[in-house]
Amino acid sequence: MAKRVKNKKSIKNETIKNMQKLGVYKPEFDPIIDHYAEMNEHYLIINEKFKNSSYEFQTTTADGGKKKAPIVATLETLRKDILAYSDRLCLNPKSLDSITIEKTNKPSKFETWMNDNG
Repeated sequence: MAKRVKNKKSIKNETIKNMQKLGVYKPEFDPIIDHYAEMNEHYLIINEKFKNSSYEFQTTTADGGKKKAPIVATLETLRKDILAYSDRLCLNPKSLDSITIEKTNKPSKFETWMNDNG
């Protein structure tokens, strides 16, 4: 039985959850998160096809030589693009180290009410 590959929606939800944990999520990022999730889904699907082809990384050219299989080039491109998007979304250690996350120490309305009425 073939392994079930994550879909775009589950990847997007997981990405948002991870960004929220890191304190870097904003709803305005949803369009770029959509692209990131879609690229990840494509990568997983294509990687599964590559695995099922017994990792054929070369094809034979018309003149009998060998060249990189198109599926390998596609995987390499997707990997680079996913890494670039993960940088923009602050989802890897290198990009996370380069930002400052603003944390507000502003008390909630309930805390303010309790302080005033407590």
